[in-house]
Amino acid sequence: MAKHDPHLDLLFHALSDPTRRMMLNRLARGPAPVTELAGPTGLRLPTILRHLSVLEEAGLVATQKDGRVRSCAFQPQAMQPMTDWLDEQRKVWEARLDRLDDYVMNLMKEREK
Repeated sequence: MAKHDPHLDLLFHALSDPTRRMMLNRLARGPAPVTELAGPTGLRLPTILRHLSVLEEAGLVATQKDGRVRSCAFQPQAMQPMTDWLDEQRKVWEARLDRLDDYVMNLMKEREK
């Protein structure tokens, strides 16, 4: 059984929602107040705050309160475990496809004989 990393579950869960991905896309350009993140979604503030809490729990967003304004910032380094896992999976599947290619090529050569 493969090693299970519960943090990966949090990351993939956080990225599974299009609203949260949109919020991260906006934050990739720089920090923003919660009201700015809520604007294009058409969602009410409590819903936006729930989305932000999912992103915070995964470590993708850090928030800071200054007076009445809560600002959010993207934490791109939090995506590294997911990137590492995806790279491992890519290597596994490329090796499998290479073996399949070798097998098919050998079958074709045997048929030519």
